[in-house]
Amino acid sequence: MSLKTEIFNTVDNIPQAYWDTLNCCTNIYYSPEFLKAFEQANTDIVFNYVFVTRNDEAITFANTQLVTIGVETITQNIKMNAWIKRNINRLFCDNHIRILFCGNVFLSGEYGTFLKEGEEKIEAFETLAEGIKRLSKSLKKLNGLFVKDFKNESLYITKHLDKFGYTPMQVEPNMIITLKPEWQTFEDYKAALKSKYRVKANKADSKSAVLVSKNFNAQDIETYKSQLQELYQNTIDNADFNAQILNLNTYTFLKESFSDEFTVIGYFLEDQLVGFLSAMKNEDNLDAHFIGIDYSNNKEFGIYPRILNDYVRLGLETKAKRINLGRTASEIKSTLGAEPETLTCYFKHKRTLPNTIIKPFVKNVTIKTFKQHKPFK
Repeated sequence: MSLKTEIFNTVDNIPQAYWDTLNCCTNIYYSPEFLKAFEQANTDIVFNYVFVTRNDEAITFANTQLVTIGVETITQNIKMNAWIKRNINRLFCDNHIRILFCGNVFLSGEYGTFLKEGEEKIEAFETLAEGIKRLSKSLKKLNGLFVKDFKNESLYITKHLDKFGYTPMQVEPNMIITLKPEWQTFEDYKAALKSKYRVKANKADSKSAVLVSKNFNAQDIETYKSQLQELYQNTIDNADFNAQILNLNTYTFLKESFSDEFTVIGYFLEDQLVGFLSAMKNEDNLDAHFIGIDYSNNKEFGIYPRILNDYVRLGLETKAKRINLGRTASEIKSTLGAEPETLTCYFKHKRTLPNTIIKPFVKNVTIKTFKQHKPFK
């Protein structure tokens, strides 16, 4: 029986039967409640969901977002010759491009496409790529498509995107701490560290001891929303690359839907909110989401190192097997024992000629290197 693609422009229109047959909702990131939170709060983004069905039963789906970003946001974090950079900026006239992201633009990891267990994966994935192509043709002023974040074990499937004109590119890795079962407490974890890294972890805690941390409920998120947004904006301004700014109303919706799994911790200095972390416990993983920092107080009170320590604490408390600290600041994350997990993305320009011109540059993108520390004994 032939495969069919269907495109939905809101989670609310997706039949419940599709979620049931896919059996994907044990992974929070594929649940309608999670997707809905982002859709509801980020109204400047166009969300679409592409489903492939056989005999009216869903066998795979992808979530997409159409976003507008500045070209320099992309090129500033890529090692390339200055004149090439200028020409790429010029190729995308007016320096703003509309990109269709397949995958969650706010998550780092393989959470954009889901293939039902037992299906012929390559056939299903290629049909999905056809659906994304169909969607892209319906979108006005679209410049490019970006299919994101595949682990090495998925590349035998995703390499078939080359038939659709996509070029693979390396992106910064996720930094993953694998927690050992014998580490029941933060003290157990620290005992496994070499002396200089243990000193570093202790220093982060003593420096930030004056900070008062508070676990936020949905009401707290509402109360402090403007401060949270401001602190988050600080980290965005400091980051090498950010495709889109999250509206933190999303956090209120996530906390309402996933009260136990979703954590937001605020850090106060004399009643002033100076930082926050957010995280999702998803199956065996604890995933670091966005953070916010008041950089004027960061150096003196070690807000960022404290946040990193608290991610480890949170991972241990929630009995996670892995902590995904996400991309960026890879070296400091490696001092806590995080190892890089390689991720591959795929890009194509919507028009054939610019796509042909841009291909070799995309292929030769090299990510910034960092020193990988080995902190465990």
